[in-house]
Amino acid sequence: MTFWRKTNDSVMHTLFCIAVFLDALLDFFFRQNPLWGAANTPLVRWLPAEYEDGETEPKGWNQGRLYNGFQLPLPREVSRKILRSSSKEKDDVYSQLLVEWGQYIAHDISFTPQSSGSATFSTGVDCLATCENVHPCFPIQIDDTECSAQGCMPFFRSIPACYISSARHVGQAVQRQQLNAITSFLDASVVYGHTPKLETSLRDLGGLNGKLAVNDQFKDPKGRPYLPFVATLPSACRQDPQGERVECFSAGDSRVNEGLPLTTLHTLWLREHNRIAEALKNINGHWSPETIYQETRKIIGALHQIITMRDYVPKIIGPESFEHYIGPFEGYDPTMDPSASNVFATAAFRFGHTTISPILRRLNESFQKHEHFPHLRLHNTFFSPWRIVKEGGIEPILRGIIGSAASAHSADMMLSEELTETLVVLNVPQHLDLASLNLQRGRDHALPGYNDWRTFCGLKTIKTLDDFKEVVRDDSVAKKIFKIYKHPDNIDVWLGGLVENMLPGSRTGPLFACLIGKQMKAHRDGDRFWWEAEGVFTQQQKAELLKGSLSQIICDNTDIREVPPDSFRLRKYPSGHISCDCIQSMTLEAWREEKSQDLEQCGTPRTIKNGDFILSSLSGKLVAQYSCYHGFKLRGAAAIVCDGKQWSDQPPQCTSIQIVLSLEKTGIERNEGDSQICCHCSGSRIICQQTPLMAQTLFPVDPFLLSTDMTMTI
Repeated sequence: MTFWRKTNDSVMHTLFCIAVFLDALLDFFFRQNPLWGAANTPLVRWLPAEYEDGETEPKGWNQGRLYNGFQLPLPREVSRKILRSSSKEKDDVYSQLLVEWGQYIAHDISFTPQSSGSATFSTGVDCLATCENVHPCFPIQIDDTECSAQGCMPFFRSIPACYISSARHVGQAVQRQQLNAITSFLDASVVYGHTPKLETSLRDLGGLNGKLAVNDQFKDPKGRPYLPFVATLPSACRQDPQGERVECFSAGDSRVNEGLPLTTLHTLWLREHNRIAEALKNINGHWSPETIYQETRKIIGALHQIITMRDYVPKIIGPESFEHYIGPFEGYDPTMDPSASNVFATAAFRFGHTTISPILRRLNESFQKHEHFPHLRLHNTFFSPWRIVKEGGIEPILRGIIGSAASAHSADMMLSEELTETLVVLNVPQHLDLASLNLQRGRDHALPGYNDWRTFCGLKTIKTLDDFKEVVRDDSVAKKIFKIYKHPDNIDVWLGGLVENMLPGSRTGPLFACLIGKQMKAHRDGDRFWWEAEGVFTQQQKAELLKGSLSQIICDNTDIREVPPDSFRLRKYPSGHISCDCIQSMTLEAWREEKSQDLEQCGTPRTIKNGDFILSSLSGKLVAQYSCYHGFKLRGAAAIVCDGKQWSDQPPQCTSIQIVLSLEKTGIERNEGDSQICCHCSGSRIICQQTPLMAQTLFPVDPFLLSTDMTMTI
């Protein structure tokens, strides 16, 4: 049997009311914990939250609040005195591509949206214009020693997750939790999206070839495709002041335009999907477009998992930590929660910000400075897709991040001033400071302090400056941190983890190696669709997938003809590069499927408008199972059987869904929109009420999206 991860696998929620199982909402009934890893569920907490009021007010919300007898330092003060660096040393082992992959894969695991409103809930004051702490505004204060026209930087609190109550929790205080808007799984949702609506919008449904949609306005200099543009025009991306408009690109993740290297990786995977889809169509001409698309998506997801777990994670946490915290795969573990943790998404996996280079180098075919497209300061790469379209495509950027060293991680040279002084965020008029944003976000999310997490990982608690010097191995940095924070228990976890001395063969210290290792093991072992899990791929297919590499994907989808065997490792050109002809290549013969005798007799089933079919075998008979694209509903037989020499019924039709939540025997259909629904138990009923997709209440939104309020009786 072939298993595909459905886009809405992780957004179809099963609700429990006391001890009653709501069959009408049952989707993946064989899962013991259907919310684990789901989109639009809270980031999980490995340690309890620490709010100043116990429920929702973050650390630093109340002026004068003392921690261990001292006020917490301002994030901007910590950034300027400890984290900001005017220069960066280079990593002599790894390329900038390693850094970019970290950001790319982080976007596949978590996305914590901020409030969609820019005004305070109580007074309507614009968060961009106030320095007061009023929900959802939590501005980053600027101390008196810094010359600034405004006394703060704007900061919007993360949108809170919906709380689904039950009889057991009535009357109990509920802490604010933060939302992960996407699936926690390493599932290539960054390519395909995390909702049926987004997924459908990214597909080339008219081509009947299982491919993704491409840009219909521009191609690269060699005719290769770019990502499609967003639907809403004009978009907010920056423009070439002397050229025609180039809109923001659209991809499975909304952050695709944040930087040129990130956009480049998205483009690479779009092309890889379409390349594989075309190859599968050639091998299996009888496959439907839906089968081609789903099998291709499954392969792309597996390649994301392999490149991340085999090629990326061991370099980040080191071989010893990988063996200790992750180890070999022993099969799917249904007791392992694969959900992204708050500390991982908000602190540990942000270690990579210290390895970002302040310069994006663009290189020619000889991996030398490009004659026509000069290097760019980092802030000139933000939200600028026009530079890809108008300045040579993705190849100069790819060569630059392959052929350039990552910035070295060291306690005394942390974040480039490009990130602390000139960070660009769309719709925010002033430059921001990434270090301050990270510290403030950790406090917004009520993360416990550095020492609490060291205890969690079984590491020695820091009690004295001498203890800290042993961990940091840079006396001056240790002294600065102790001087600013006054007490070791007050140190923010992101800062404490950053300054630790790196473990051998790693790019992180002991704390972040622990947190990242635990998270990656959860992603792998808690995913029943993990590429190594039983029944997901055949042994022959697994052997082919293991041949896949980022170097191979670059060769197959760009004009670059020589690459390092491992593109994450820094190698001189040309001595450290090899021809693409010598790169081990994955073949797709293991996916060849002979046309069955039944299909020969009955013929290929007819395709339907706004939907498609997949073929499977049931009780020895060939079955065509139909489904509709997002926004449409089947009318007629969902499955037809090859019975003798003809199909048992006419194919169904797909009609537009008007009622966005339809409770039927087969389950639930729903539409996506700009509102969300909160549900709670009341006796034998689940009460669901629609709310806008905004953090205007303390606990808005579990993602059942309705057009009207609805009560469901069980």
